[in-house]
Amino acid sequence: MASNERKMMDNALKKVVIPVLRKLEFKGSLPHFRRKNENNIDIITFQFNRWGGSFIVEFATCPTEGVTMYWGEQIPPNKVTAHHINKRLRLGAESVDEDGIWFDFENAKTEEDFENVALSVLGLFNTSDRLWISKLIN
Repeated sequence: MASNERKMMDNALKKVVIPVLRKLEFKGSLPHFRRKNENNIDIITFQFNRWGGSFIVEFATCPTEGVTMYWGEQIPPNKVTAHHINKRLRLGAESVDEDGIWFDFENAKTEEDFENVALSVLGLFNTSDRLWISKLIN
């Protein structure tokens, strides 16, 4: 079962970030979201630290038909996540070789504290350009 802090962070993301993703036509539920474009699928995955207190946001793209794993398993378009893709970028990184930003909520106490962390994530999304994820990855 998730810690109270994790639940509060999830709630803040659902209140602040997820409505924006929905307006941008992303489907899915926390932690995995995808949006089908003409030439690819944009993927956003929120990856939480297994020891708690922080998370990172990963971006990837894949073909519109989904991906085939190296052992032959076909992952359909509505199930693919960033974890299925080798080439992915973390929010705040300049290249796939960088770690990106770990969003820390370990010291958050109030609902407002958690929402401020969610706002810091949203502030790094380029919501005005539909192709921004593809541009980041390629």
